Amino acid sequence: MAFPRNKVVAVMGGSGSGKTTILRLIGGLISPQAGEIQVNAYPLAARGSAALYAQRHKMGMLFQHGALFTDLTVFDNVAFPLREHTNLPEELLRDLVLMKLHAVGLRNAANLKPAEISGGMARRVALARAVALDPQLIMYDEPFAGLDPISMGVTANLIRRLNDALSSTSILVSHDVHESFAIADYVYFLSQGKIIAQGTPADMLASDHPYVAQFVNARADGPVPFHYPGKSLADDLGMKVNV
Repeated sequence: MAFPRNKVVAVMGGSGSGKTTILRLIGGLISPQAGEIQVNAYPLAARGSAALYAQRHKMGMLFQHGALFTDLTVFDNVAFPLREHTNLPEELLRDLVLMKLHAVGLRNAANLKPAEISGGMARRVALARAVALDPQLIMYDEPFAGLDPISMGVTANLIRRLNDALSSTSILVSHDVHESFAIADYVYFLSQGKIIAQGTPADMLASDHPYVAQFVNARADGPVPFHYPGKSLADDLGMKVNV
């Protein structure tokens, strides 16, 4: 898989297909059993090393459920990576945080706690925190989950605009076909840990691959079963069926 600079690349597929695992591998949270991960043409450093910490300095992460610190204000949540990775004076740090919050429309919510804002607002705060250091690589794990249509559209536009403004690389893990295809430059489809299709959003919409067609068109019937594989209900209930 390749994630070029200045591009938004979507990684899609059913639950358990390996999408979030891709993000964990790139972030160095887990190590690959085979193969190699390169960031800016350099191998990803070993887990727990100072070199990996330095590489993460250039990464931003929007976690699936926001993962805000509940006891910190909105301001302090966004300020956290700046305080962790830099030695900026507090006055300059304040200006930077307010600029990031302004970009996501929440500058006036700076003094509120996460419990005092909506789920959609919390996701935008998490987005501001993810880009606080102007990272070269931004990873989004299900950024549209649980959002209303308005918040979903606002979040999608923010992802695209921030990527273009920062000239960064964005990796978007999502189930949402409409919003993802609207902002992505390229799409990978995963199934059971393997790439089964890839191309532009237009390619995927026109694809006749059974899995892609089922996923894109939200069809009940196809190669992705609704029931987890295993014994039939009749077998579990001890029923005898004569055919």
